[in-house]
Amino acid sequence: MAQCVQSVQEFLQDAFVPLVAALCSDEAERLTRRNGLSFAELVKPFCRLTSEVHMRDPNNQLHIIKNLKIAVNNIITHPPQPGAIRKLLNDVVSVSQPAEGLVANVITAGDYDLNISDRSIKASVPWYSNWKETLMELNTSTFYTATTPWFESYRESFLQSMPASDHEFLNHYVACMLVVSSSEPEPVEQFLKLSQEQHRIQHSSDYLYPKWFIPNTLKYYVLLHDVSAGEEQRADSIYEEMKQRYGTQGCYLLKINSRVSNRGVDEQIPDPWSQYLQKNSIQNQESYEDGPYTVISNKSADHLISDGLDIDIRVDGLSNNFKAHPLQLDHPSDTSGTLDGTDFIKTTPSLHESKKSSSGTPHGACLTLTDHDRIRQFIQEFTFRGLLPHIEKTIRQLNDQLISRKGLSRSLFSATKKWFGGGKVPEKSINELKNTSGLLYPPEAPELQIRKMADLCFLVQHYELAYSCYHTAKKDFLNDQAMFYAAGALEMAAVSAFLQPGAPRPYPAHYMDTAIQTYRDICKNMVLAERCVLLSAEILKSQSKYSEAAALLIRLTSEDSDLRSALLLEQAAHCFINMKSPMVRKFAFHMILAGHRFSKAGQKKHALRCYCQAMQVYKGKGWSLAEDHINFTIGRQSFTLRQLDNAVSAFRHILINDSKQPAAQQGAFLREYLYVYKNVTQLSPDGPLPQLPLPYINSSATRVFFGHNRRPAEGEKQAATHISLDQEYDSESSQQWKELEEQVVAVANKGIIPSNFQPTQYCLNSYSDNSRFPLAVVEEPITVEVAFRNPLKVPLLLTDLSLLWKFQPKDFNVKHNEETKELGVCGSDVIGAEVIAEFLINSEETKMARLKLFPHQTGELHILGVVYNLGTIQGSTALDGLDPSIGMQTGKLVSNGLSVRGRQDLEIQGPRLNNTKEEKTSIKYGPDRRLDPIITEEMPLLEVFFINFPTGLLCGEIRKAYVEFVNVSKCPLTALKVVSKHPEFFTFGGNTAILTPLSPSASENCSAYKTVVTDSTSLHTALLSSASSGDFGVGTGSQPEVIHVPLLDSVLLPGASVQLPMWLRGPDEEGVHEINFLFYYESIRKHSKMCHRVLRHTAVICTSRSLNVRATVSRSNALEDEEGRGDNMLVFVDVENINTSETGVKEFHVVQVSSNSKHWKLQKSVKVSEDKDTKLASRERAKLCFKAVRCKSFDETYTFADIVFGNEQIISSASPCADFFFRSLSSQLKRAHVQSNTHASQAAAKQSFEAVRLIQKCSEVDLNIVVLWKAYVVEDSKQLILEGQHHVALHTIGKEAFSFPQKLEQPEMVLLKFFRPENTPAPTRPTPEQLSNLIKTSLRYPESFNHSFHQKSLCLVPVTLLLSNCSQADVDVIIDLRHKTTSPEALEVHGSFTWLGQTQYKLQLKSQEVYSLQLKACFVHTGVYNLGTPRVFAKLADQVTLFETSQQNSMPALIIINNI
Repeated sequence: MAQCVQSVQEFLQDAFVPLVAALCSDEAERLTRRNGLSFAELVKPFCRLTSEVHMRDPNNQLHIIKNLKIAVNNIITHPPQPGAIRKLLNDVVSVSQPAEGLVANVITAGDYDLNISDRSIKASVPWYSNWKETLMELNTSTFYTATTPWFESYRESFLQSMPASDHEFLNHYVACMLVVSSSEPEPVEQFLKLSQEQHRIQHSSDYLYPKWFIPNTLKYYVLLHDVSAGEEQRADSIYEEMKQRYGTQGCYLLKINSRVSNRGVDEQIPDPWSQYLQKNSIQNQESYEDGPYTVISNKSADHLISDGLDIDIRVDGLSNNFKAHPLQLDHPSDTSGTLDGTDFIKTTPSLHESKKSSSGTPHGACLTLTDHDRIRQFIQEFTFRGLLPHIEKTIRQLNDQLISRKGLSRSLFSATKKWFGGGKVPEKSINELKNTSGLLYPPEAPELQIRKMADLCFLVQHYELAYSCYHTAKKDFLNDQAMFYAAGALEMAAVSAFLQPGAPRPYPAHYMDTAIQTYRDICKNMVLAERCVLLSAEILKSQSKYSEAAALLIRLTSEDSDLRSALLLEQAAHCFINMKSPMVRKFAFHMILAGHRFSKAGQKKHALRCYCQAMQVYKGKGWSLAEDHINFTIGRQSFTLRQLDNAVSAFRHILINDSKQPAAQQGAFLREYLYVYKNVTQLSPDGPLPQLPLPYINSSATRVFFGHNRRPAEGEKQAATHISLDQEYDSESSQQWKELEEQVVAVANKGIIPSNFQPTQYCLNSYSDNSRFPLAVVEEPITVEVAFRNPLKVPLLLTDLSLLWKFQPKDFNVKHNEETKELGVCGSDVIGAEVIAEFLINSEETKMARLKLFPHQTGELHILGVVYNLGTIQGSTALDGLDPSIGMQTGKLVSNGLSVRGRQDLEIQGPRLNNTKEEKTSIKYGPDRRLDPIITEEMPLLEVFFINFPTGLLCGEIRKAYVEFVNVSKCPLTALKVVSKHPEFFTFGGNTAILTPLSPSASENCSAYKTVVTDSTSLHTALLSSASSGDFGVGTGSQPEVIHVPLLDSVLLPGASVQLPMWLRGPDEEGVHEINFLFYYESIRKHSKMCHRVLRHTAVICTSRSLNVRATVSRSNALEDEEGRGDNMLVFVDVENINTSETGVKEFHVVQVSSNSKHWKLQKSVKVSEDKDTKLASRERAKLCFKAVRCKSFDETYTFADIVFGNEQIISSASPCADFFFRSLSSQLKRAHVQSNTHASQAAAKQSFEAVRLIQKCSEVDLNIVVLWKAYVVEDSKQLILEGQHHVALHTIGKEAFSFPQKLEQPEMVLLKFFRPENTPAPTRPTPEQLSNLIKTSLRYPESFNHSFHQKSLCLVPVTLLLSNCSQADVDVIIDLRHKTTSPEALEVHGSFTWLGQTQYKLQLKSQEVYSLQLKACFVHTGVYNLGTPRVFAKLADQVTLFETSQQNSMPALIIINNI
């Protein structure tokens, strides 16, 4: 049970106090009414004695009475009516509510903290010492238990309002005060009249009510004197006369009304009456309109034993109408029902409300503090001199009477076991019912005399004597089977045993259990049973027997009284929470039951409080259905009590938790919520928009897109893909775009990225970097994608959905700021907002809403959230057919259901910071500013369209497309560039490409190349042209990935569009290629916030295999060509058709082979095939051989040589052929440029390395071969001609080069070795292969020589030895002719010969010099001879002896000597 303000002893003593009747004359009543009080009300605050009282028991032992309280009541001759009692109790509970605004008390039980807000007192928990071990780390906490003042008020009123019963005397009047005013003409006569009236009321059979303790009732005569009226001497004389007549101990002069009414109003006199008058006395029958209640009595009838609740109706003087079940009275005259009926009394103004209306008049207005003391003294005198001596005398009389009647010993205390045993059976009424509960005793029966004595002893706190008497009476009643009387004796015996000082015996709880069972089951008297339960539960609670107390309280809950059941269930709940091991869930469950019964009893506030306390236990424990039920009830009760905010909050909880309710129930919850919400908003229509709980918004999934949606493709026109909300975020591609933008910004800013550079982000999401304020452009829309989720199984309809924003206008060119404009109140002149009329979210669906804002001014925008009307759609069930139990009007539903307007905020948590030590050790989050864009001034806006852009190409295929650039803004744009990681994929052509007219045949064949018709004489011979890489935007120093778009005057005016040709070349590797283009442009006006803009495009190209080109280069043995120049090379080109027939390619024609180099050029085709074209069907291979010669080099100028196999020459030095060549070359040029720089730095340190480098250079060539081809494709019975080109870069003599990158084979797994890396020095010696290329030698001689040996025996043949210096440095050469060959191949040649003349020559050859040395060979007879015997040694001129080695010819030089 809850903590009580009173101790259990105080409560039990105050439950049963001596009753004193008050009978006043009219004049005396008038005197007291001057204070707004009746006489009984006047003395009520002073009825508790402040000092101890002494009296003697029958054994003449002194007995001390402490803290005695008496009750003075006006005489009411009608019994209390059940309806009035019900209303009183109902009002008492209604008036007593938890105090609002006080600090909530906390009961901590296990993991629960229960907030119970009321006027509770701080109390130590009795079970704390045993319970602390079960709590986690709470042993130092202070606990508070809750009081329930409404229960105590109910209990007090219930006990006071109990009607007097004949089976006990506790509620019978012991004495009567006769009160007369001193101002009456004949006060003594008035006393006599009042005395006769009292005698008539007590002894006349016309009055069955009230009940009197003994026939000889104590009469106490009180003379009331009004001090303000004077005449004090007359009052004194009357009082003297009274003392003569009634004795000094039987009368009293009470002086009141000393205060003059016109005294200062500011004098504060305490008002002790207010606390008592709130609990209106049950005897005040005038305020109840329960209908007539007649009692027809019969003088000769015996006393009727009532059940204490309902006076039985006696008709025709017969008493056999006594009902065994008092709850089933159905006599037509009983219009009031029963006390145990339903407690839900729908009253007109309740009791406390009527009191409030009269509370304006203060109580005791004519009384001073002296008068208060006089009244207190009067009560003490009455008790000391009148009441207690009378009770003491009565106890002695009863004691003597009983002893003389039963013939026992003189003292009751010496009686041991058989009290009054064997006495005669009591007289029973002739109308006795067979049921033993109907047994009646006459008033003078000795059993009742014992009971009377016991009650008197109990009232004066003589509990030991009382227990003995109750115990004796209990036995007699049980012997007589008078169960009703026995139950009363058992009840009081148990209480007496508990109250005995020193606790000589334990509390006999079984007595109380038997009494409760008897009252409830046999006597059918629930009121007396309830009194037993209230008393026993309080006793058990004081002994910490909370479990037994809870069981007792629950046992008395029943359907006949909701109010009683509710109060007892609530107390049982408090018992569970106060146990040693708190049973928190039982507490919550019984609070729910109590709340339900409170609701049925009409106690809405108490019902709401119970449910709220239970909710503290259930919330967050996963018991969702229980939570839903509690929240729903809280919402209902709060709505009924017009606590609309609480109702909204409760219904909100039902909707936002993951509900396991069926769809129909969720729909009902939602409709109730909307209805309640609508009521709230109607109360304050101009207030701020409240937060709505549905649908859920995943704030972190919010995406923000800046700019217009791109126009889709139209026919052959394909818009740039750019970026949109439909694309998934890819961190890898995002990083690529960022790198591309950094590249192009660096080029635009002369190689330096500005410090304030911020990568352009058009779409912001949870993965993007949102630490900076994003930039938006005025007049361009901002799209916010909000992720809504409907957790319910019913669809939600959002109407008039739009964004909520705050805007601060700022001119970024001026320093001052303007005022902030909020929430769109300024209209669409600042920010235009798109409104979605209807947005339907189906059950359990996640759906994105895209909302737009159109900024019309520069400044700072803050997107706060969304605003919308929340509603439901009309389903199959009629919405007005709601369950009638729903206590709400549902007639206001619109056609598509109720809807309410509200908002939800978008609050995005930034990323967790994890950089510094402090951030790592604490939880800190960075900002997320995606919803706070800065609106900048106007910028140009570019749209790009691709015309005839292919999706599939052959590897190396060249295709011509067009790009259209459109400026859709009102600002001109400039500095248009495009950057891509694959610059070799596309070109806009060189500087002259736009102006180059197409030849007629090229137009006819739709060729992408510039061609000229060739004559037959130039077939297989090189046609020369030259070009510089600068003409095509490629240089070794620039960024090859950044390409300037050739616009006219470099400006695109507002609204203007321009179409440019774009040539594409299929990548060399087959497969699907994603190629990213980033278009960069600027405004002509420089802005402080936004310097540039970019546009993205991703082209997806699928390439299929075409040709595989391999090439090698080797030195020609012929040192001079026809023009006499040396340094020739042979180029072997191997072309293979690796295309599969799936693509529909019929055959490839190699139409031209071109070379481009700074130092070499193709001269002619060595092998002349019969066909003009080289045709290749699937899997065929062709081998081509070309002669290459060195050409004069000009700085940065490439020589192009075209060897044509067809009728048309493709000018390889023009666009697009040269463009793609230079683009494919650019990456290699970049690498070579880096290498040359590093080598130059190393050369200064190591001279020897330079020598090696010179020798290595001899074997390097810089020759690029371009193979141009046509492919004939049959597609849809039409023949198409595709064209393309492949590039092969030849770097080293003898090393094979490929047109496509080779895949490295995976090396075999080897054991892992650990070693210390060393700085490997540059190689100090070149390889023999490299040295053999330093000097190239060649012998010139006739293949056969005829000589007549008969005429001349010696044959002399002139031989020329050609020496060619292949290096860039001077070379010293030594030729030694004494060498004799020893190789097996040479020995096979018959005979030997001799060189005539010098046997050794020393020469120095300049760079690239060809030297001719004339020799003579001498033969003595015919044969075949090998002339390749000279040994050649070479070394660099500035070296001493390094690298001298023999130069060997790879082929024998054979000569045939014939004899003629």
